[in-house]
Amino acid sequence: MQNNCVTTICRTRKRIVNSNLGNNSKLFPANHPLKMTIFYHGLPVGPDYSRDQLPSSMPFLAGTCESFYMSVRVSQQEGTSVKNVVTILLLMLFLAADPLAVVGGDPANARKTNIVFIFADDWGWGDLGCHGHPYLKTPNIDRLAKEGTDFHRFTVASGVCSPSRTAVMTGHFPARYNIDGHFAWVPSNAKRGMPDWVNPSTPTLPKMLQSAGYATAHFGKWHLANNMIPDSPLPEEYGYDEYAAFNCAGEQMPVHQDAARAIAFMKKNAAANKPFFINLWMHEPHTPFHTLPEYRRRFPELDDADNVYASVLSHADDRIGELLAALDRLNLSDNTLVIFSSDNGPAGTGKAGKLTTMYDSATGEGFGIGCSVGTTGGRNGRKASILQGGIGVPFIARWPGKIKAGTIDDTSWISAVDLLPTLCEIAGASLPAGYQPDGMSHVATLQGTPAPVREKPLFWRGVPSRNGPLYSILDRKWRLLTDVNFEALELHDVDEDPLEQDNLISSHPAITNELLAKLRTWHTTLPEMPDPECFSKYRDEKVGPMPPELKPLFQFDPSR
Repeated sequence: MQNNCVTTICRTRKRIVNSNLGNNSKLFPANHPLKMTIFYHGLPVGPDYSRDQLPSSMPFLAGTCESFYMSVRVSQQEGTSVKNVVTILLLMLFLAADPLAVVGGDPANARKTNIVFIFADDWGWGDLGCHGHPYLKTPNIDRLAKEGTDFHRFTVASGVCSPSRTAVMTGHFPARYNIDGHFAWVPSNAKRGMPDWVNPSTPTLPKMLQSAGYATAHFGKWHLANNMIPDSPLPEEYGYDEYAAFNCAGEQMPVHQDAARAIAFMKKNAAANKPFFINLWMHEPHTPFHTLPEYRRRFPELDDADNVYASVLSHADDRIGELLAALDRLNLSDNTLVIFSSDNGPAGTGKAGKLTTMYDSATGEGFGIGCSVGTTGGRNGRKASILQGGIGVPFIARWPGKIKAGTIDDTSWISAVDLLPTLCEIAGASLPAGYQPDGMSHVATLQGTPAPVREKPLFWRGVPSRNGPLYSILDRKWRLLTDVNFEALELHDVDEDPLEQDNLISSHPAITNELLAKLRTWHTTLPEMPDPECFSKYRDEKVGPMPPELKPLFQFDPSR
């Protein structure tokens, strides 16, 4: 019987592969007892019977012939022909005999976990439906929380965009690279003692995942350099096989195309049976606010500023929904880790201002800072601060079968510098020789095990030009914050007081002195000057405010 099956497979292979089944065409109605849906071009055969679950034994498959043919009468009643039943049987036999023949790829990659990291821009902790916002609608992010775990004590490494993203990419505190503020035009970077970009020779997360067989892509905001620095390295030099971005050198991707590009990348790599890593770094809700009429009409009861803010977040949430729907269609959801987070807390004061427009050389014209009405969920401080309102951001992770669904973790302190070692462990990627992350792997924490005591403290160095604390250390349950002179001090017990409302300096002098000594020691390890290899050639020339070849991407109508 097995030899007969193999002969049949060989004779029918070409006909099956070339058959005109069409993408996502169903050979059985959805309610058929067999619940078999065959996807052409190598996509999985779910939803209830995936390719990796197909029996590999030829005798077993041969023994199932009778069951399949017994279903023909039912199939005919439901509109499915005998020919289609036979085709399904032959296709199953073919897949069992040569499971990579349709999809190609390395069998070692067959079940590696796909990773999608969604990093919003200035999205406050309180700006989610699942976090109790009174009028913002985020049903797709709320879905992630319902199907995954919402980590309430995640912190980024800075209250500002570029250093926060540097920590994600490198697994290091951004102060190691003298990156304390956002990358801007060359004179501004020089004035602030910053480089003009992250050194592309630095070990990065996408490079490590590439070495583990992953296809890597970046879609959306970059800001590890700046679009106003034409000689800055392109994202591909940091370990990406594919990218479309803004706030980088070269062509600027329109901000609303991020999810569509990510979905196309997922489809391509699913067809190639290749695991993928996607950085989806969204523009929203950073200024300028690029609104569309249909989204503003969703919130007619709101005043202008709240209406604009709600509309851009709703648009971003919809694009996340498109991505989740694509994972479902491709039958990839069960084998994909999806994370939603933000680079820092909300901008502005949180109070509505004038409805004015502004221009950004990377994204064009839109509504300005008067519409920045984001909320921190009761945390002190906002964007650019290393208080909890600036660094305490949403972090929701969904990984079916691995991460508990519908769970809130309000005890585990996870940092952005932990993401690199965590994702590398999930991907089976080795850390390069000589590389030491500042963070630690939290795979077990993601899966519900209480976070272990951190062996190394977390450190922050903030934006020097801003008021408020400049340096901070988190060691065990204690966080100390201080100013540029290490004089003004705050001490918080973050286990008992996660929002950091009570200053315990006077009652815990020994702990204060211990942490202050560690903070001073860390400060002495930081470089005094940035790496000169990360200087633009424009540092040696007299230049204007931005290269003249940069043009607006689109026209903006503020009446919308």
